[in-house]
Amino acid sequence: MNVTSPDSAIEPQTTDSNAPAENKSSDAAASGTRHNDPRQQQGGKQQRQQGGQQKRDRRDVHGWVILDKPIGMTSTHAVAVLKRLFNAKRAGHAGTLDPLASGGLPIALGEATKTVPFVMDGRKRYRFTVCWGEERDTDDTEGKVTQTSNARPSVDAIRALLPQFTGTIEQTPPQYSAIKIQGERAYDLARDGEVVPLAPRPVEIHELTLVEQIDTDKSVFEAECGKGTYVRALARDMGRILGSYGHICALRRTICGPFTEADMIPLADLEALCDRAASGEGSLADALLPVETALDDIPALAVTRADAARLHRGQAVLLRGRDAPISNGTVYATVGGRLLALAEIGNGELIPKRVFNLTGLTASSGRKEGV
Repeated sequence: MNVTSPDSAIEPQTTDSNAPAENKSSDAAASGTRHNDPRQQQGGKQQRQQGGQQKRDRRDVHGWVILDKPIGMTSTHAVAVLKRLFNAKRAGHAGTLDPLASGGLPIALGEATKTVPFVMDGRKRYRFTVCWGEERDTDDTEGKVTQTSNARPSVDAIRALLPQFTGTIEQTPPQYSAIKIQGERAYDLARDGEVVPLAPRPVEIHELTLVEQIDTDKSVFEAECGKGTYVRALARDMGRILGSYGHICALRRTICGPFTEADMIPLADLEALCDRAASGEGSLADALLPVETALDDIPALAVTRADAARLHRGQAVLLRGRDAPISNGTVYATVGGRLLALAEIGNGELIPKRVFNLTGLTASSGRKEGV
């Protein structure tokens, strides 16, 4: 059953503060990177621009790409690159990754943007290296040195400190962060030379371990943490307590929500797949993960086609019979194995909250190895 009703029939009109901001960057933001588009070979409409350039109509593409972001690329730039590679109408990312960091940057295309909050609220795991002896204003290698020390912490001293940074802790965000202060980003104020007080806030550190002592100057850690945690602040605060000061000199995200390193695709591999797809040897669909991959912690509920039609019109469905779920809460409804809607169960009803229209390019039945 193809469902094509507009989502606006059921979505609330108020602004969702947890919803991702859709990436509006132009193609020019991705200049300098190869952008071959195999769907150009499939007869897509094109519009003539001034100067004889052609602009292709954007396509409906739905799913997740877990980019293994290279060092030096901003998250916004990464979204622009993938949006152009897939020629997608909509794209956004699920959690900023610093330019100096590598690793998992989940990028949502099309209807997957509706599931971004579920990824952003999920666990994140990082592997990072702290360089002892210097504190910097950015808390990483890009910044100016603000404090120095000849002291170097011992392995025993580091391990004894880690419990203080495990569990729910109060953490002051870095001066160079995306925190908003009276409508302006903290990093913009910091670049203008302003030092503004940032209030500490509670963050959750599920695990923090010392995994390697490279030498007296460098220690490698792994941390699993919740939403809003700044790993750079961890390095800064540990250095202060240890009396040696410290900053991040290497950072990699290995887990983001349900996505692990096994899901990541380097940009070069995506471009190679694009080349193969242009010659008819593959499809960029092979790089997509299904939209519902982001909903792995939410139970699925199969509904009949008749009930699916009601849900897609924004109408609640009565749950009755021996197979009706007895619990309340959020589920995602499917019909014929296909994602249909996010819905709430309450008072014996299934109430749609977000409906998905997956008409267009979606994930292959199984992503191939070596994409």
